[in-house]
Amino acid sequence: MAIVDLVMPKLGESIMEATILKWNKQIGDNIAVDETVLEIATDKVDTEVPAPFAGKLVEICFQVNDVAPIGSVLAKIEVAGENNTTSNNTIETPAAAPTPIEKEIESIPYVPAAPVNTAPQEIANGETRFYSPLVLNIAQSEGISLSDLEKIPGTGSGGRVSKKDILNWVAAKKSGTTQNVAVAASAPVANQNVIASAQTPSAPITSAAAPSTAASSPAGVVLSGASEIIEMDRMRKLIAKHMVDSVQTSPHVTSFSEADVTNLVQWRNNNKAAFEKREGTKLTFTPLIVECLVAAMKKFPLINSSLDGDKIIIKKDFNIGMATALPNGNLIVPVIKGADQLNLVGLSKSINNLADAARNNKLKPDDTQNGTFTFTNVGTFGSLMGTPIINQPQVAIIAVGAIKKRVAVIETPSGDSMAIRHMMYLSLSYDHRIIDGSVGASFLTEVANQLEAWDPNRTA
Repeated sequence: MAIVDLVMPKLGESIMEATILKWNKQIGDNIAVDETVLEIATDKVDTEVPAPFAGKLVEICFQVNDVAPIGSVLAKIEVAGENNTTSNNTIETPAAAPTPIEKEIESIPYVPAAPVNTAPQEIANGETRFYSPLVLNIAQSEGISLSDLEKIPGTGSGGRVSKKDILNWVAAKKSGTTQNVAVAASAPVANQNVIASAQTPSAPITSAAAPSTAASSPAGVVLSGASEIIEMDRMRKLIAKHMVDSVQTSPHVTSFSEADVTNLVQWRNNNKAAFEKREGTKLTFTPLIVECLVAAMKKFPLINSSLDGDKIIIKKDFNIGMATALPNGNLIVPVIKGADQLNLVGLSKSINNLADAARNNKLKPDDTQNGTFTFTNVGTFGSLMGTPIINQPQVAIIAVGAIKKRVAVIETPSGDSMAIRHMMYLSLSYDHRIIDGSVGASFLTEVANQLEAWDPNRTA
């Protein structure tokens, strides 16, 4: 038998560590290939770590709530082999598959309103206390100040505040019982002064939150009189925070235009059946629109940029994020990488694969990173137009509305006439710090021109 190391997988370019949430296997348990060994949380996504090989778990190197760096040894597994002694073999796990999509909340990129300090924080007695990115992110979303964070008793290694600790503290604070929050007896605590500082005066309990007046209801739902109060899940809380951060970061301006997409609609109707039969994937409007978007973006490079302080960064890659609604009502933005390098077949397959993965909880962390521009189709839900919020740190986002048949005036060399045409509204929200109205409006007009100029005789 041989002993091999199970290491923390790479989860994205900016992710350097992860918090251990749960061990699904204990010492002595047998593990099958691809079976989940543990669950972890990062500042981007909560996910599972599967076993890339079969064997028996013989050692656990990190406990629940510990923070483990990327590449560190998480556990040791005994596998079948010729060597009967402990070896130094290290097998890195593949990038972990995501858990249900509700936990993929923080993969939606954004720039926080204020920089997050992930360095160890100094506490009252002169010692330092480390807060993981996950804990700091939750603290930001809940509006917890650093002074309040220092009052939270930690049950992690060395008194470190875990995800469970901060969520319990938040729940207790909302109910006005923070002075009764107890530290788990089984957890070692290095600094008793930190625990003592968690004793805070209780907040007044409102009638809506008081257990004596709230009706019995499912978890997360409180009935108060004729109203129903639903606690937002983590995904919705983070989406809300990203939206507020974006509005606070970028002065939004929205321009509108209209496109006659009759040629595009008729071309798709004539080719979609043969395309699907030949390529094995559906031909939707999205790849057609993305192709036109990329052509327009190449003429207006400022649209494909980001802002770093007083420096404008023009992106050479055209990575188009497509806002995707999930069955639970939440939103995620998978990214079409290198959209300018893909033909219509490549775009269709990439878009359909990402959309299917999003709706079936199979997106990988890398699938939602490094977007440079975002496209959202509000027409899917029947809207004629929308005013989308910029997906930070990008500087613009475009929305397309429902395609509707309307009577329109057609200009011809022989005179004007009226005809029934397929019309679609476009709206572009952009960061007015670096994109002026002339550039934003000109880009939007170019997108409309590209859509209207669709060649009805091109091959699929």
